[in-house]
Amino acid sequence: MLTKNKPLDGVTVLEFSQFLSGPVAGLRLADLGARVIKIERPGSGDLCRTLYLSDTDLGGDSTLFHAINRNKESFAANLKDEEDLKKIKKLIEKADIITQNFRPGVIDRIGLDYENVKKINPKIIYGSISGYGDKGPWKDFPGQDLLAQSRSGLVWLNGNGGEAPTPMGLAAADMLAGHYMVEGILAGLVKSLKTGIGSKVETSLMEALLDFQFEVLTTYLNDGNRKPVRSSYNNAHAYLSAPYGIYKTKDGFIAIAMTPVPALGKLLNLQEIEKYTDQKEWFTKRDEIKKIIGDWLINENTKFWLDILQPADIWCSEVLDWDQMMKNEGFKIVDMLQRITRSDGLDIQTLRCPIRIDNQIFKSEKAAPIVGQDTKKIIQEFSL
Repeated sequence: MLTKNKPLDGVTVLEFSQFLSGPVAGLRLADLGARVIKIERPGSGDLCRTLYLSDTDLGGDSTLFHAINRNKESFAANLKDEEDLKKIKKLIEKADIITQNFRPGVIDRIGLDYENVKKINPKIIYGSISGYGDKGPWKDFPGQDLLAQSRSGLVWLNGNGGEAPTPMGLAAADMLAGHYMVEGILAGLVKSLKTGIGSKVETSLMEALLDFQFEVLTTYLNDGNRKPVRSSYNNAHAYLSAPYGIYKTKDGFIAIAMTPVPALGKLLNLQEIEKYTDQKEWFTKRDEIKKIIGDWLINENTKFWLDILQPADIWCSEVLDWDQMMKNEGFKIVDMLQRITRSDGLDIQTLRCPIRIDNQIFKSEKAAPIVGQDTKKIIQEFSL
């Protein structure tokens, strides 16, 4: 069911963003009802259109572009062309929010930095995402996800101890920065509604990843700067003791979270670990304990172990791949899938907005636009 009334109905966003982080912010604002007008270069458009995750092409654009740019309009404009820039400035007069994720200094040279934009529209909420902020030795480095993960220390938490540090298998920095940008923009929007004064909202991939690690970094900062030690056997969290990890079973894998080791041993009929009654040993002998558990769990199927552990309220789970997950009623009940259609009839399946408000879920049938698809309509509507 499509939701007719959404919280951000009537709010207009100009998206001068490309790739992932900025468009992720625009995606969520659009899902919540905002009108998002994507400003794209004529012809080629957002470079994300050709940033492929696989060899799948959907109507000339990457699946990644379609995933991140649904519910948006496309206005083609050359920001180095004076006539096009005049049109953009007229659009800014009518907008509520701007997002941009150019490298530091680029937007200033175009003349669309916050100081110039707020002269056109004092109430504007101006959101900027960079790789590492606009100061310091990293400011001109590419704001790319893997590079940011590597500089942030995040990759040193992943993978088994003694092996290479492991990045997350997702564009975590881009996604997090986009969502943090939405938080700041919505706070600025509330301020603007109350005071009539706009705001400049900024974040970066680095700040997003540092905040993502706030729990473990706080431990590090207040624990004599002791570095975390990754478990060399089934590492899942560098700061957590045995049995925390994912274990191979006869037919798959099982995840076991925080639980007292002796209690787990009793349930599993594994007397070898019942002797570890000193909680400190769950840390100091973590690999030893986990290896004993792993050698035991592989002898039976995942369901066999779940049937023992789940009734005892042990925090555990089967490990599902996407095929298995999507067949499960637990996935079906959250109703996360939707179909979207482009103006030329291209039909795509994707995910919906994960937020529910007043018991309503937000779906939309509108796919990502073709480059410049809405330029003529917007020129007429705003008398540009």
